[in-house]
Order: sequence, then structure tokens, then C-alpha cells
Amino acid sequence: MTKSSLKAKTTKGMIWSAIDKFAMHGGQLVIGIVLARILMPADFGLIGMLSIFITISQSFIDSGMGSGLIQKKNRSDTDFSTVFIFNFAVSVFFYWALFFSAPLIADFYAIPQLKPLVRILSINIIISSLAIVQRSKLTIDIDFKTIAKVNVTSVLTSGIIAIILAYTGWGVWALVMQRLISAIVSVAMFWVITKWRLSLIFSLQSFKELFGFGSKLLIQGLYAQTIREIYNITIGKYYSASELGYYTRAKSFAEMTSGTVTGILNQVTFPVLASLQDDKKRLVSVYSRLIRMTAFFVIPAMTMLSLLAEPLVRILLTDKWIPVIVLLQWMSFARIIYPISGINMNILNAVGRSDLFLKVDLSKFPIMVLALIITIPLGVKAMVIGHVATSFTNFFINAYMPGKMFGYGAFKQLKEMVPVIFATGIMASLVLVSNALIDNLWGKLICGGSIGLCSYLTVCYFFKLEELSEMKKLIKNMIKT
Repeated sequence: MTKSSLKAKTTKGMIWSAIDKFAMHGGQLVIGIVLARILMPADFGLIGMLSIFITISQSFIDSGMGSGLIQKKNRSDTDFSTVFIFNFAVSVFFYWALFFSAPLIADFYAIPQLKPLVRILSINIIISSLAIVQRSKLTIDIDFKTIAKVNVTSVLTSGIIAIILAYTGWGVWALVMQRLISAIVSVAMFWVITKWRLSLIFSLQSFKELFGFGSKLLIQGLYAQTIREIYNITIGKYYSASELGYYTRAKSFAEMTSGTVTGILNQVTFPVLASLQDDKKRLVSVYSRLIRMTAFFVIPAMTMLSLLAEPLVRILLTDKWIPVIVLLQWMSFARIIYPISGINMNILNAVGRSDLFLKVDLSKFPIMVLALIITIPLGVKAMVIGHVATSFTNFFINAYMPGKMFGYGAFKQLKEMVPVIFATGIMASLVLVSNALIDNLWGKLICGGSIGLCSYLTVCYFFKLEELSEMKKLIKNMIKT
């Protein structure tokens, strides 16, 4: 693939991935706000208690073999069929495992209501496994336009039905049905849109090859999901369902920005970087530009979210969700470095070093466990503050191996972020002054947001940041698209 064609395909993929993620997460945010105004914090907390069991099962189903398909250079129909059959078989196994474990899960939390919730929500595992191959094929082709259509349709359809159910008194079951309907719509659309059809061929050789790469990602995925969800299971066990509901709402707001950018970059950069794995010079060039562009968007966005947390929560969710404010303020800073760390880890997979990916990720485990041990007795707020500390520590760990391999480590990355950090500092100062002078919630939100955006872009223009020009080009291309 030539440099110009790769750039064009990457740009198009980035645009459609951005449309996908922002539309999907934006839709989820709006739907989540409506549901939060209808339902109680405890309803969201009950779902949060079960998330670790669903996500870990999901990791086993994929086993990293979807990523293996993307990373592999010469893929055959046998490879796709092998992955599909394996995914489906594992999904059935884990569904029944969770079905029979439901009473134990309910006893663990001492909440009998969780038993039927587990058994119904777990159906989602089988449904989701039916579209992993189709999604991987579209990702290989960098066809994020199709993925965007499927994701947005499933989010809106399931969200509208969930809101109707919530209004008619379904309570927590409205959230369960939202997830199931979203999965059903996605799978149906992927099967209709994509041309691939199952061949009922299972190759042991293909499985060994793909699982050889994917097994490292499986272990890493299990570890990452456990760490990510350990807060849910811990808060659910030692605190109330309402406390967990506050935490999950703060997390969803923070992930709207940071998670969206991370999703776009992981989705687009993996196949792009994988295509450059034999051209180190171009690989490092694309890699460094991605780091700078990510910092340009994420650092000011997450800072702004923290500064405007109070008016956002009180206006959108109402005062019954006030405990979310302080959690969101800290959570925003915990998530500020996530997308950059994600790129540092993604490049290891792209060059086929899933073994290093695993080693780097496992090396962070003792730090996270120590933070949890220290903060759990101190409350949910302390746990989130501990998460901030570990997130920044993990950035240096994640950047170590790519720095050693490509000469672009943590300190070089931070050096290139200095103009963005400086511009964000000026923006934050002006927003704080605006917040101090204005009492009205809407005034704080509108004036603070406007002043912050204008001041940040002005400082970036003064410093003549290349990322500002790249952003203009992306907007022009998006309009054309």
C-alpha cells in the first residue's frame, strides 16, 4: 500500500470511526441521562455488580482471536470459520456456567434479585459471539462506515425501547433489555450487511496459529477486565448498590470523552500500524503523530469535564445524583492518560509482540492491588483518587517498551505534549475564574465551556501547533464524507 493511499484510507477510517464512536457514545450518554432521571442509582448499581462476570466471559469468547485475524497477513476463509465456531462454542459454555453460578453470585452480594438478572443478562454473551468475525472483517478492510451504521442503529433502537420500559415501571429490567436488544440488532445487521457466510470448517492448525497470538491477548484481556471491573465488584461488596450506581455514572461520563477517543484510536490504529510493521520508519512516524494528536484532544477535554462536573451533573441528572460530582472530577483525571497509554500498548500488538504486551500489562498488577488495599477502607472517593495515581504511573510503564524498541518513550512523548499542557493550563485558569464569578448553573456550563474552548484554540494557534492544522483537515474531510 502506497503512503498516499494508506493516509487516505487511514483518514477515512479515522473519520468514520470518530462518527461511530461519538454518535454511539453520544447516543448512549443521552439515553443514559434520560434513564438516570427515571430510574434510581441502585438500579445502575445492580447492573454494575454483574459487569465483571459478563466482561470476563466475553474475553474468553474472543480469546484475542479476532485481533489475531486482523494482525495476520494472509487470512483464509478457514481462519474465519475456525474463529467463529470456537467463539460460539465458548459462548455457550460460559452462558451455562453463569446460569448455574447465579445463586452463588446472588449470595456473594447478599442480593437475591441478582439471580434472575444474571441468567437473563448472560444471554447477551451468546448473541454477541455471533458477530465477532463480521466485525473483524470490516476492521481489516478499515470499513468503519459500515460499523458506524450498525453501532448507531443498535444504540438508538435499544435505547428508545429501554426508555419506554423504564417509564412503564420495568426498573432495572429496562437496563437488561437495553443490552440484549442492542446485541440482537447488531448481530442481525452484521449478518445482513457483510457477505461472509460460515463454512462449518474448523482447522486445528488455523486455531493453533491464531490462538498462539491471541492467547497472550486473552490473558491480558482477562487481567485488564478484572482490574477495570474490580472497582465495581469491590464497591458492590463493601458498599451499597446506590454507591456503586454513583460510581458507574461518573465512570460513564468520563468514558464518554476518554473512552470514545481510545475506542477510535484502538479501532483504527491497530490495522494501520499492523500494515506498517515491516516499515519501521513509517511506523514510528505514524505512531508519534497519533500520540500528539491524542494529547491535543484528550488533555483539554478531560480537564474541561472535571471543571464543569457540577453544572453538568446537576442539570442533566438532577440533584439526586450530586455524589457523582466529586467522583467525576477525579475520574476525569484518571482517564486523561488512558488513550495515550492505549496507543503505546497497541503498537506492540501491531508488530506481533503480544507477548511483550502481556508482560508489560502484568507488571502493573502489584501497583494496582496496593492502591486498592490502601483505598478500599477509605471510601469510594479515595478509591478513585488511587486510580488517578495508578493511571499516571501506568503511563510510564506502558511507554517503556515502545520507547526501547522505537526510541520514542515517555519523556519524549511528554516533551511533545508541553504546548498542549500549557494551553490547557491557561484554559483551566480562565474557566475557574468564570465559575467563581457566575452562580447560575447554566451560566457556568455555557460560559465556562465557551471560554475554555476559545482560549485553548487561541493559545494553540499562537503556538502554531501542527495538530490544529490536522484538525482543520479532518473537519474538511468529514464535511466532504
